Amino acid sequence: VFPLPGMLRRALHASARCWKKSPHNTKGKSAPEQRWIARQINDPYVKAARRESYRCRSAFKLLEIDDQHRILRPGLRVIDCGAAPGAWSQVAVERVNSSGADPGLPAGFVVGVDLLRLAPLDGAHFLSPCDVTDAATPARLQELLPASVADVILSDMAPNASGFRELDHERLVGMCLSLVDMAEGVLRPGGTLLCKVWDGGLAHQLHKKLAQAFKEVRTIKPKASRKESAELFFLAKSYKDK
Repeated sequence: VFPLPGMLRRALHASARCWKKSPHNTKGKSAPEQRWIARQINDPYVKAARRESYRCRSAFKLLEIDDQHRILRPGLRVIDCGAAPGAWSQVAVERVNSSGADPGLPAGFVVGVDLLRLAPLDGAHFLSPCDVTDAATPARLQELLPASVADVILSDMAPNASGFRELDHERLVGMCLSLVDMAEGVLRPGGTLLCKVWDGGLAHQLHKKLAQAFKEVRTIKPKASRKESAELFFLAKSYKDK
């Protein structure tokens, strides 16, 4: 069991001291919508994200994974796929020092890609709207990246929900498989890929393809992931030299 990062631990403890709240102004909302609003109001990670000025709660998933597995370091070049609203890019900027906030450390580079437009972020370059799965995207990334390669590819992207779990799972696996293909053009040998996937029948196909391209692949379920969520993260390290 790994300890929670100090900042996150303090933020969650502060949130836990608050009484559980009930949603207001839910007139006209459906029962699922009311449950979602109530969950958001009482989610300690949502509260912590607001307190720490992260754009959404998912920042704590990456913080937790990075604290345990050390995939982000000052000076590294990072691609954040499915970056909107930008919380993972915020974490990456902090961890690789791409804004130059600490002049005593190497300055990294962060580029985020998403179909949605992203608000500007100091220390990050955004390609938006831009489709990660488009065949022209690797070339656009190479133009931006120092030495035309990345050290780390991050992905918290997901397709728009169709309402059919198996279809959404299949679409997300397909998106992640496209990242492995993209890595061939933009990821340096020895590099790292971290991607979100929803557990299901096709997850093994993605795991198999990652294992062919990387020397080490592990499955992670961070504490910041909701217990009822089917999401998992595949962490693939040491990209093989072609």
